[in-house]
Amino acid sequence: MSSDILSMQSSRDSKNNTPKGLEKAAKRTTIILGKEEREYVDSLISSGKEAGIKPLISKLLDIYRNLMVCDWRFPGEYYCGISRTAFVNVELLNLLIHQIPREKWREISRKMGAALKVCIETTLDVSVVTRTNWDGVFHRLRVQGFGEFYTKDRYLLAKTPFIGEPEIMAGILEGLLNVELDLKNTVPPLVFEVRRDLVAAPVR
Repeated sequence: MSSDILSMQSSRDSKNNTPKGLEKAAKRTTIILGKEEREYVDSLISSGKEAGIKPLISKLLDIYRNLMVCDWRFPGEYYCGISRTAFVNVELLNLLIHQIPREKWREISRKMGAALKVCIETTLDVSVVTRTNWDGVFHRLRVQGFGEFYTKDRYLLAKTPFIGEPEIMAGILEGLLNVELDLKNTVPPLVFEVRRDLVAAPVR
């Protein structure tokens, strides 16, 4: 496998936290943190996990906005598009996966991908997932914790996939993107060759 495939760079745009020309018009807001909250924030900064309190707050707001939390039900549940979403341990998901016969993994995961496609199309307000909007789809997958996905030529790279079983991940991507994939390796980062586009099938 060509080494340049494994060195794909993220195509997402870097965004400035403050729009140009609005620095002077920015409003100030005071946030009063409790002693334990402040100590926790200070520990993140001193350990190098965060650059400062302002970048931390900006990141939190960016996560909140990207999750599109329009109906938050704390803790750990929100609605994204038409789907109810919850934070799930990968270990629990793996237990479920291994109750399914291995020969059915690709078939079932394609159905999972097709269902995920409906949710993402609703969230992104697009009528169909096409190659022209794959970047937006990959951004949604990253925000929702599926991993980081990049393309180069006819190859697709799945970096740090949440689901470690290559057959499951391949099926989900096939159902989501309406493509046929050829798995090139079995250890993350996973590399797939996009063999051909498929006709979209209805979710059942």
